[in-house]
Amino acid sequence: MHARTFRIRPVFAFVSVVLSAWVLTASAPLRAQGSDAGFDAYVQSLWPKAQARGVSRATFDRVTAGLRYNARVVALDRDNLGSPSSSNAPIPAFTPYKIRHVDTARINGGRRVHDRLLPLLSRIEQRTGVPTSIMIAIYGHETAYGQVTGSFDLPEALATLAFEGRRRSLFEPEFLATLEMVQKGVPREVLKGSWAGAFGYPQFLPSVYLQVAEDGDGDGVARIWSSEADAIESIGSYLRRAGWRAGQPWGVAVRVPDGFNRNAVASRLVPTRCPRVFARHSRWRTMAEWRADGIAPLDGRWPDGQVQATLLEPDGPGRTAYLLTGNYRAILDYNCSNFYALSVGLLADEIDR
Repeated sequence: MHARTFRIRPVFAFVSVVLSAWVLTASAPLRAQGSDAGFDAYVQSLWPKAQARGVSRATFDRVTAGLRYNARVVALDRDNLGSPSSSNAPIPAFTPYKIRHVDTARINGGRRVHDRLLPLLSRIEQRTGVPTSIMIAIYGHETAYGQVTGSFDLPEALATLAFEGRRRSLFEPEFLATLEMVQKGVPREVLKGSWAGAFGYPQFLPSVYLQVAEDGDGDGVARIWSSEADAIESIGSYLRRAGWRAGQPWGVAVRVPDGFNRNAVASRLVPTRCPRVFARHSRWRTMAEWRADGIAPLDGRWPDGQVQATLLEPDGPGRTAYLLTGNYRAILDYNCSNFYALSVGLLADEIDR
């Protein structure tokens, strides 16, 4: 996660891969499907690469001791080939997704967490420029405000996926990053998360943790698996690095007038990443230009006229549409899914009400 396309070229554009089952083009599997023959040998073959990253032999042995090929992890990965977010599946309507993800429980839960952490959140917003409600909305979407973080052993899951081979170029470096995390002081026993390697309250991949995790409570360790302060500071850090611009909205819900010429605003760019996500966006125009064409905010309030935005109609003409700014792209950096980014923005709006 996860964009995300991005204000900076993110070496940490990851969550879309993990949580939206974004299917990467990869080399053919390097072994027979469904077999764990050779797993131990494969893991041990990674020692030179781990050593090159500063991992000691003692750390390598401690992390890899007892690792086993996990067939369940491979089955879950293969199941995602047919998920709604995969490259060939039809795109469903957004409204049912919105109803499930911007629901009363998430809204009320987000408001409670927001109020409880407001002094901390305000300090983080001052440092990162990211609104408090956006950080809390991501926290809520990723792990239900810390309640669901995953129970798979991270090194085992990542080693299994790397060995399986379909996406080795993604998962082998992530396995090596878990070794580096332990070498740098992260306790081995906290390495629990999703089957695809995301962990902690923000659901970071290990490589992302190494790059952007922040110590929000001042104890010297970025404990995103147990400290809300560290997790939320790290979310803010991620979005700041992804290009979040302070003072701009993520987007605006709008009504598109009958007879609007969509061909005139169609984007001519060919997306190189997340093509199905960005192919649905119009070209960039200022809010003033959209206003001149009869677009109208549902709440009657326009952002600054010079703010650039694209138009997205997730449920097609005649339904609620959205003008989306560069800050929306920062949320996409976290998870390259229009449904995810829209629901984060809409949940943040509800938390703010």
